[in-house]
Amino acid sequence: MTANVKIVAVLTAREGAVERLRSLLDAMLAPSRAEAGNLRYDLWQDQGEPRRFVLNELYVDAAAVAAHRATPHFQTYLAQIGGLAERSAFVLDPVSAT
Repeated sequence: MTANVKIVAVLTAREGAVERLRSLLDAMLAPSRAEAGNLRYDLWQDQGEPRRFVLNELYVDAAAVAAHRATPHFQTYLAQIGGLAERSAFVLDPVSAT
């Protein structure tokens, strides 16, 4: 059995880029959720620091993550994210998850 893969990405908008970052992230929601291997794709905004967004992603396996990264919407995101935000992404394997 293959293990699910969780990705948590923390993105902090550069000065003056909050709205553009939000638009880019919003554009990722529907196509990412529609991917065959996607189980969850949620966007959160920090209550205390509105420039900070968190993507909570869950995929059926590593192949689904690779398929996500090959999509046109992810490639568009990748081309723009560096100019809009500082980004940290954590790719996680389950230890104890339900």
